[in-house]
Amino acid sequence: MPNVREITDFSAPELDVFARLTEAQLRCRLEPEKGVFIAESPKVIARALDAGCEPVSLLMERRHVEGDAAEILARCGAAPVYTGERALLERLTGYELTRGVLCAMRRPALPDAAALCAKARRVAVLENIVDATNVGAIFRSAAALGIDAVLVTPSCCDPLCRRAVRVSMGTVFQVPWTQLGREPADWPGRGMAQLRALGFKTAAMALCDTSVPIDDPRLMAEEKLAIVLGTEGTGLAQSTIAACDYTARIPMQRGVDSLNVAAASAVAFWQLRAK
Repeated sequence: MPNVREITDFSAPELDVFARLTEAQLRCRLEPEKGVFIAESPKVIARALDAGCEPVSLLMERRHVEGDAAEILARCGAAPVYTGERALLERLTGYELTRGVLCAMRRPALPDAAALCAKARRVAVLENIVDATNVGAIFRSAAALGIDAVLVTPSCCDPLCRRAVRVSMGTVFQVPWTQLGREPADWPGRGMAQLRALGFKTAAMALCDTSVPIDDPRLMAEEKLAIVLGTEGTGLAQSTIAACDYTARIPMQRGVDSLNVAAASAVAFWQLRAK
């Protein structure tokens, strides 16, 4: 039976993970083994459980306990389930719950980049992308279009922040990923060196005079390729572009100069997929 607990006190410390802790506090950078993240909606929570993530506690509308969430609750053991009506939960969290279910889960340890990419042929590198919606959308495209792994630079948005997880539809638990370097200074220098040591050629997605069309046969023929995507607005740093083996562009029409980074990632992943 689920361990259901009716919410009677908004100030209860066990509700802090849902109501009062910031993303940075949830992440616990100084003590990552104590960090948690929030998965939202039964489908996303199920994918996290499939990936081996450990539930800490859940928050949901009362009607979901024996409804939409019944299946995931059967997999969550004795994890407490805090419940109440929709309006009460919205007051507690400050936002409307998507499908009325949240789950706090322990953050898994990040794998070593070398081990993660040992057998990979196509990886995506996200440089300093700060918008959680874009990060989530990129992961969804990566899952759908055959990217073997995603590497994020130290200044990139956390792929396990609540919004990125939700927008990814849980694919962040299906596509292997890790951080490339520990400090911002590790990129691009050390990160690029590590990619080369792993046998990858690098393709910067950028608009410049030396770029080649994304369907250039040389790009498509590479055995191992890292597709490097830059932050919103300014795109990739010039030092990153200079360090890459190729600079690739998506040809545009009707005077459009570029696509949103999430849309561009989908085009790049499809065109450059491993044959």
